[in-house]
Amino acid sequence: MKVSGEWLGHPGTQGLCAALESKGQRALFVGGCVRNALLGEPVADVDLATDATPENVTNIAEKAGFKVVPTGFDHGTVTVIAAGKPHEVTTFRRDVETDGRRAVVAFSTDLAEDAARRDFTMNALYADRHGTVIDPLNGLPDLQARHVRFVGDAETRIREDYLRILRFFRFHARYGDQAKGPDAEGLAACAALSARLETISKERIGAEMRKLLSAPDPAPAVASMAAAGVLAHILPGADTRALAPLVHLEDGMSPRWLRRLAVLGGEDPGTALRLSRSETRDLAALREAIGTLHPAAALGWQLGADLGVDAILARAATFGTPPQPGWQAEVARGAAATFPVSAADLMPALQGEALGQRLKALEARWLASNLILSRDDLLKGA
Repeated sequence: MKVSGEWLGHPGTQGLCAALESKGQRALFVGGCVRNALLGEPVADVDLATDATPENVTNIAEKAGFKVVPTGFDHGTVTVIAAGKPHEVTTFRRDVETDGRRAVVAFSTDLAEDAARRDFTMNALYADRHGTVIDPLNGLPDLQARHVRFVGDAETRIREDYLRILRFFRFHARYGDQAKGPDAEGLAACAALSARLETISKERIGAEMRKLLSAPDPAPAVASMAAAGVLAHILPGADTRALAPLVHLEDGMSPRWLRRLAVLGGEDPGTALRLSRSETRDLAALREAIGTLHPAAALGWQLGADLGVDAILARAATFGTPPQPGWQAEVARGAAATFPVSAADLMPALQGEALGQRLKALEARWLASNLILSRDDLLKGA
């Protein structure tokens, strides 16, 4: 079996592989580029595995005229910029010691050792520069069946890196057969070791949750996380019931992970997932909007176009009531609107606190009118 695609024929990619092979080293594509090419999905990043040490990769690549950045030198990874395209090149490795958070590795020249330390069988697929697939762990049938399965013993793989629990659900959401559900052995191992997620940094957990919630339909995977007790460890108090209705209401819209996080709820997700200040602020605004009766135009004005759409969809999913016809146009109208009264309109008759209170009251009237009242209408009552 072979893979193909523009990424494979890129002159920098072929040139780098040829340079390594000319010195007797192996140069094999691995992981996401092979997996996605076999599934007919877009290939973003190109990763290479090699039996050359990082020092040799650096020397060979620089002599070939390529720029080398030591992005993870001690762990065997350098980034080679060839013809303007970045390639992560990692030496074959085997684990020497793991503690669930980080690993001590030793370099290897054995492809089988390198494959055995990977997380899922569908990620242990390699291809040479001609596109010929190399499958040392028989992962191809799993990929074709969209069966996300750990390499070897599931608990052993998870104990090497507890973040693999979340990766298991993320990969199932993105590449798995949703009708069949997650791999039974993997699911049991994730449930058994779920408490160990509390030893992982919140930044890493937040990054995984962003990716999971950005999948086309994360609802079945997140429901499995909840049933296995995983979700409670990373987002206490979360409720999955509104997520599937939300995905249905999105109806082909681009996934927005923060919108989906808003309907999950949970206790202090900003801290639990180490969100940025702006993300925490937007999430709080969405969660507040879910509990209001503000019309679409008012939410568009208060939150802006994107968050206004998020709020309408999240509220509809939470309460099981479809949005009103024309709601998207109303959100857009609100986002483009400008409150017609300014402080100057009320001065000098009003100053200070009284001025602020009157402006708030007029704003409330304007919102209650669905943004219809004009400046003159509002000032007549002022």
